[in-house]
Amino acid sequence: MTGFALDGFDLNAFVASTLAEDLGPDGRDVTSEAVIPADAIFDGVMDARDPVTLAGLPIAVAFFRALDPDVEIEQLYQDGEQVAAGTDILRIRGRARAMLTAERSALNTVQHLSGIATMTRAYVDAIDGTGAILLDTRKTIPGLRVLEKYATRMGGATNHRMGLWDAAMIKDNHVAVAGSVEEAVRRAVEAGVERIIVEVDRIDQIEPALAAGATHLLLDNMDAATLRQAVGLVDGRVPTEASGGVTLDTIRAKASTGVTYISVGRLTQSAPAADIGLDFAYYA
Repeated sequence: MTGFALDGFDLNAFVASTLAEDLGPDGRDVTSEAVIPADAIFDGVMDARDPVTLAGLPIAVAFFRALDPDVEIEQLYQDGEQVAAGTDILRIRGRARAMLTAERSALNTVQHLSGIATMTRAYVDAIDGTGAILLDTRKTIPGLRVLEKYATRMGGATNHRMGLWDAAMIKDNHVAVAGSVEEAVRRAVEAGVERIIVEVDRIDQIEPALAAGATHLLLDNMDAATLRQAVGLVDGRVPTEASGGVTLDTIRAKASTGVTYISVGRLTQSAPAADIGLDFAYYA
């Protein structure tokens, strides 16, 4: 359909399953079939109605092409670009029934992913110059993680863990079951895990975690003063990550403490959809 490719994401399958959900068991758009002549052609313009950072445009293109392989499409901007309110970002000309059938799926995807990218860009801009790197999290909608993490990259963030398979993340419940931070880390080391991220929410947990073999410390729900103290204690031995309750109001102060990373769950968990629309002009 398009040159868009992401590891772990099947674009054709995503488009097909999304359209199947919308078209139901009979594969019909009853409104378009009833109202729109079979030979009608529509020209359409997708535009940003607020300032946004774009993500998902190639997927929107794939929806339109899936229903009309002959559609004419002009993509005016690329994913990751920032555009002002009122900017035209995509133009299409194709069979009207097909365009209207694909419209909602295309818009839903672009609005959701651009909303994530736009919020991410605001957080990246807020820590500019501090040296800290913004990370996303696993707080994603099931089935959409690859796309949502793609959107955070378009906004300027760095992807953290993609799943449970690519690093150990020892959190409070793991510690509770294992009995202590040291014991949990020791077991991960004995299991041969190379990347061992350990969540600590108290200063006194730092040395035991490091002594046991932690390779990355997640400093959870610490205010800026405590973060600065923790970073000083770690003294560059492993990367440090501030996490928990980070907002646009608090992120710069936390980033200025010397932490290596700041992870923000709300990038994928709470980003509002971008205001992007698609307007058609009828031509006989």
